Amino acid sequence: MANKHATASPRRGRLPFAMAVAVLAVLTGCSPKADNSAKTSDTASNVTLTAAQRQNIHLYTVALSKFHTTIETSGVVDFDNDQATSVLAPFSGPVSRILVAQGQKVRKGEALAEVDSSDFAAAIGSYRKTLAAAGTARRLADLDKDLLAHQGVSRREEEQAQSDAAGAEADRDAALQALVSLHVDPQTIKGIQAGKAVARAQGTIRAPFAGTVVERLITPGAFLTAGTTPCFTVADLSRVWVMAQVFGSDVGAIASGDSAEIETGTAKNLTGKVENISAVVNPDTRSVAVRVTVDNPGDLLKKQMYVRVLIHSQQENTGLLVPVSAVLRDDENLPFVYVAAHDGSFARRSVSLGSQSGDRYTISAGLRPGDKIVTDGALFIQFMQSQ
Repeated sequence: MANKHATASPRRGRLPFAMAVAVLAVLTGCSPKADNSAKTSDTASNVTLTAAQRQNIHLYTVALSKFHTTIETSGVVDFDNDQATSVLAPFSGPVSRILVAQGQKVRKGEALAEVDSSDFAAAIGSYRKTLAAAGTARRLADLDKDLLAHQGVSRREEEQAQSDAAGAEADRDAALQALVSLHVDPQTIKGIQAGKAVARAQGTIRAPFAGTVVERLITPGAFLTAGTTPCFTVADLSRVWVMAQVFGSDVGAIASGDSAEIETGTAKNLTGKVENISAVVNPDTRSVAVRVTVDNPGDLLKKQMYVRVLIHSQQENTGLLVPVSAVLRDDENLPFVYVAAHDGSFARRSVSLGSQSGDRYTISAGLRPGDKIVTDGALFIQFMQSQ
């Protein structure tokens, strides 16, 4: 019996050893399979299509191209300050009548409002006096000139008479200029010169040029102060400014003379030209103001209207361009494209987008010349990859 136990003991010792060898063999055998699985997983991340599916896929070969940048931004419409002005009161007094409505088109010199002005009355009275004094002084000077020829007066007296006449005529001309600056009607001035009485000492505020009354700032009865009170704003709306906001590196791509397209949200877009680029950066928005001058047929653009602006740079650049249809977005809104691999599958590749030029994006990183990317059919491949 003792021998039986002695022979049984070695069998129990060999069993754990055999199990350990078996486990080691399994672990050793699984290790290379795990590596193969990882490689298979990497390959499986690409999308493989059947021959029939590939017929609906179109590829684009990436290559260096010359292009002109288009900068897209927003802008606000403003009056063309070269064709808009605030009409200040040329004389003091209460407003007696408003003759135009806001939004009304006016001609140059057209009456805008009437004012009961003592300045107007004083200017007419001064002109009457200087007109009469100049006439009298000139008659006396002509008389002395005739008397001098007949030795009726001395040369000194005749020269003094000529000097007095010249001075009186200068005062008359200054008084006339005062009437003109007060926008006195030319017919009224002719009546004064003819010795006719002015029916009413009333001043008229007139339009400085043809345009539209875009603001009316006074009401009947309001008291005006000469040279201080703003009464109207008149603007020629046939041309306006669009103040566009440009950011960062886009500023360097823009130059005066670049063409611009203004999108108003209607069926009709307008064209303009970059006239000025600000020399300072807005400290609040970190943007640079770019002034675009735009023809405005039909007064389509209104002051303070928000518009979309596309500035087409004249500067020529060279880079990689891809169709807009080739660029997709992932769940984090990051751009990517599908690139054709050597084995016929399609791999997703992240890209960095530059500016947009027409229907193409510039690519600053992620692609190389010669890469073939999917244009038509990229959404289908994305769908297949998500399955």
